[in-house]
Amino acid sequence: MASERDSLAGRLSRYARVSASIGGVAARAASGRLIGKEGALAGKLKRALGGLKGPVMKVAQMLATIPEALPATFARELTELQANAPPMGWAFVQRRMSSELGPQWREKFASFEKISAAAASLGQVHRAVSRDGRNLACKLQYPDMAAAVEADLAQLGVILAIYRRLDRSIDTKNVLTEIGARLREELDYELEARHMRLYEQLLADEPHVRVPTVLTEVSTKRLLSMTWLEGRPLAEFEDAPEAERNKMAEALFRAWYVPFYEAGVIHGDPHLGNYTVAGDPGINLLDFGCIRAFQPKVIQGVIDLYRSVRDDDRDLAVHAFTTWGFERLTPTVVDALRVWADFLYAPLLEDRPRRLQETEARGSGVVFGQEIAFEVHKRLKAEGGVTPPREWVFMNRASVGLGAVFLRLRAKLNWHRMFHELIEDFDTAALARRQKSAFTKAGVPLP
Repeated sequence: MASERDSLAGRLSRYARVSASIGGVAARAASGRLIGKEGALAGKLKRALGGLKGPVMKVAQMLATIPEALPATFARELTELQANAPPMGWAFVQRRMSSELGPQWREKFASFEKISAAAASLGQVHRAVSRDGRNLACKLQYPDMAAAVEADLAQLGVILAIYRRLDRSIDTKNVLTEIGARLREELDYELEARHMRLYEQLLADEPHVRVPTVLTEVSTKRLLSMTWLEGRPLAEFEDAPEAERNKMAEALFRAWYVPFYEAGVIHGDPHLGNYTVAGDPGINLLDFGCIRAFQPKVIQGVIDLYRSVRDDDRDLAVHAFTTWGFERLTPTVVDALRVWADFLYAPLLEDRPRRLQETEARGSGVVFGQEIAFEVHKRLKAEGGVTPPREWVFMNRASVGLGAVFLRLRAKLNWHRMFHELIEDFDTAALARRQKSAFTKAGVPLP
């Protein structure tokens, strides 16, 4: 039954099976039987991971959407994995809620629905009504998740070690460290609540972006209760009139990049399940587990890299990459990284409404920019490889994830003007002051 399925013993049994499967793939790779057979190895890894639903699914899909971290064959296989876990049954939910809010927990709500509204890799969401009549979303974490996350990160380490034997163009040690840090943070719902309050501040003046309000009195480290925001999946609007699609895209752009340039913080997971479309049409941001904060100098580095592309300034590009944390930047490595920068910043150079990538059809490719990433990957491999800094991982992932959504919406906007509106008169000292004020007010640690 559900309680048995989610028991610690059941989880350990499934982890043992997957560990054995991945270990078998590793052994075959180490013996050389899979070297040179990248597609076969990717398929075997997908089948091994497919036997387990939980954080490892989230980690694998997260890795697959970071361009250059994996080749296209790996990305295609891993993005097909399903992140949803089976929901906890009602008896089990009651025990979990009692452990978080005490045996009289139901008295703290006017109502609480028995059937979950959504189930994901780390927890599930139940609809409820607060004592004062507000509609709520209550996110309840599955049991034993801390141990599950550590086990899955260990499996990720094995996966990356296997891949490293095949291809040394990208040293993924910082990728693993960064994913681990963000995934451990996602277990702390008190931190997520603070992130939500931070985004409420930073987006308070955005009329087309909404952030839930946390109810602290019915939230804990493993239970997060927030106001329910009504909305519909973005996929339902792919064939809406162009004006509506453009409004959604502009709202998404501002939801991600106003906090980035105003306070040095970005939502690192633009997954379609993390937001919905409201009626105006605006955007509801729903999940704040994967938030990455940066020192002001890194934001300056992002702007410097744009200017290096605009002005074809190689020295400024080197300065920007160094500011981000790249090391051992040989001329060949710099040239390879500039190919990626040219691709990302191209839509920002033209002061006119345009599609993000005018030559690419809707829905093509597994990951936005995959072909360009492959070209960069090939160049880096020939040079002997590069170690991307931790700061690069989720900043890059957010850009690519949003790019895929903009393509899906076929949005036609003046990206140049939207971007320049945010960076006009940018100053790192002013950003540092704003960041300190906003983070302190929300109770979020400074980067």
